[in-house]
Amino acid sequence: MTTISVERLDAWLRLKDAVTALQAVQASDGSIPDPNDHGAASDQVAVVIASIRELAPEFPHDADYLSASVTDFERWAAEGFGVPDFLDSLVAFQPQRHRVDGLRHLVVFPMYTQNGSRDRHVEALLVEVIWPDFVAHLEAGDYGNKLFVSLRLLDFTSGYDTNSAVLFPETVAMREIPTFTWGAIFQDRESARFRRVVRAAAEVTKLELPAKAAAMLDDRIVAEKTFVMWDIIHDRTHMRGDLPFDPFMIKQRMPYFLYSLEELRCDLTAFTECVKIEQRLRARKAAGDDLATAEEETLRYAGLVQYAVIFDRIFRFAITGTRVRNYDGVGGQLLFAWLHQRGVLHWTDTALAFDWDDVPAAVVALGEAINELYWRSIDRPKLVHWLAAYDLVRSVLAPHPASVWARGLPPEVLAGPPKGYTDAVLDDEFPLSMFYEALEKKMRDVIISTSGIRGTDD
Repeated sequence: MTTISVERLDAWLRLKDAVTALQAVQASDGSIPDPNDHGAASDQVAVVIASIRELAPEFPHDADYLSASVTDFERWAAEGFGVPDFLDSLVAFQPQRHRVDGLRHLVVFPMYTQNGSRDRHVEALLVEVIWPDFVAHLEAGDYGNKLFVSLRLLDFTSGYDTNSAVLFPETVAMREIPTFTWGAIFQDRESARFRRVVRAAAEVTKLELPAKAAAMLDDRIVAEKTFVMWDIIHDRTHMRGDLPFDPFMIKQRMPYFLYSLEELRCDLTAFTECVKIEQRLRARKAAGDDLATAEEETLRYAGLVQYAVIFDRIFRFAITGTRVRNYDGVGGQLLFAWLHQRGVLHWTDTALAFDWDDVPAAVVALGEAINELYWRSIDRPKLVHWLAAYDLVRSVLAPHPASVWARGLPPEVLAGPPKGYTDAVLDDEFPLSMFYEALEKKMRDVIISTSGIRGTDD
């Protein structure tokens, strides 16, 4: 396992500089179209290749991948810097096979970064696996997810100096789509954003945080492990349950509030499962059972995940990003309003408070409402499912006064193709409430400050 600080080595610094120089001459598709740039690009690729070779001994578990990466870079340069094709090195990169806490990877691909740039430019990353024992125990049991990889960002090029917190194989430039065998999430970035935003939001809203939640904000490692547990359950939920045929809407152009419900469903499933885990393990302790070390950790983090889901959703998700089809924003607003309307969240005398004993049942109920929508969708036409989903959201959130959907889609749209339905959805179909309008203004600078954040930055 790598123990030296690779991010300080000259070879890594040279690699970063060379990648940055390549980015400056790449077109959006990753090619370098101007022949006048090819000489300098060849020099930079030579630096990239030499740096990878120099660094490779620090990553013996990635030997096949790094060798294939060198070959892909050599071919890209030799063929005149057309649209890059890094399929071979992508197929060789298999981080899900090495889920060992603290293990590091060097990652270099032409790719776009979600929530960052849609340009497929060369990016370089140094990352470290986060895989605590209790999560390994969960994954080996009821929450198996062989594709899930949890990472910490150590250093990166400009594509990740953004809000992007994922590393997905489908973002890589390649000639054909292989079977994807992994997906990675940077839990250090997610938890660092959470800690900074929730700390500020609690101050703004005068929220008295529960002691365990407050302690999590002050402990980077605890927060990271909390997010690993949350995300491993969330990630596996996307293809489990009584689902519409394509719940993630990858291949279909859907109204964006359907993405809201899918992402929220997965988060609320993580919340609900953690409630069940906590209840089960507490019952065993009450009965006199001695819990194993991994079980004690699981019990601790099951409670923390519940706080994380609520606070990240209502404080960060709801007011992060633009108001243009912001499906995470709608999901955060929906959770807040649902809890408020069920009397377990209070905004009184300009202070926020929760009835914590009653919160779990209310959150679980929202998850059940979404699951009921999905279960019924199996017997419904797609467009009827869309309308039912809209009715669920607007039963909690007020639509924009100009909404065509809220007034009722006209007969020519109802009788027409799905595109008409989608085109009729406003960019900001469910605007921020007065509470959130005021909160967003007070939190705007804090939200912006989390772009490019690492766990060690907060």
